[in-house]
Formats: sequence, C-alpha cells, structure tokens
Amino acid sequence: MIRSYDAKNVTVTVGGVYITGFAEGSFVECEKAEDTFQTSVGAQGDVAVAEVNNPLGAITLTLQQTSPSVPYLDRLAASKQMVSVWVINQNEPREKTGGTQARVLRPASRSYSNSVEARAYQLQVFDYTQE
Repeated sequence: MIRSYDAKNVTVTVGGVYITGFAEGSFVECEKAEDTFQTSVGAQGDVAVAEVNNPLGAITLTLQQTSPSVPYLDRLAASKQMVSVWVINQNEPREKTGGTQARVLRPASRSYSNSVEARAYQLQVFDYTQE
C-alpha cells in the first residue's frame, strides 16, 4: 500500500492560536527531554532499571520571517505566559504531541539577507505527551 504525506495535514496551535507561515524543510520538531529509564549494572552483572519521571519536552517551530505568527510568538516569549501547545499530524499514522503547560523560551534569533530567512522558536513543555 502506498501512503502519501502532506505537510498541510500538520497543524500547530499555541495558546489556542493556529500557527502559520512555516519555513521550508523541517518546520516542527518534537522531543522528550530525556530517556524514560536508566540502567545500572553491578560488579557481578546484576542489572537494575530506574524509571525517569521527567515530564519535560521541547517543541521547536521554524517559521518564515514573514510569518504572521512571528509577532505573536515574540509577545509570548516576552510575557512569560503559560500556554498550551499541540502538534497534530492528520497524516497516517495520526499523531498528537504537546501539552497543556508550555512557555516560549526566548524570542527567535534574527538574521537578514537577500532571501526570506527563518525564525526558530523553542517551547519548553512541562507536561509533554505523545499519542
């Protein structure tokens, strides 16, 4: 069976606002902050597993500098406001990533050239989930 992917079937909301104007290439990256467990091997080969209960994750959004969402994310970074962030992939397999508590770490770095540049925003998610 042949499956197709369409970037238009991926939506991102931050604080209930749909983010638009994504840059070319990888426009959304989602990652858990650390592994879900750690292992330890004793001198005689005994193995122990420690569960890591860290709920943190990060979502990075890469926008075109002309995106109407750039001023919104800059304001969120300055305001220190807690917001929800959700990345919904309606392609197969369907995926939902994000959380109800997140903050924009900092305003995006700015660069200017003779072409449209990108602006990257990282959101720290305090209750990160992947479904």
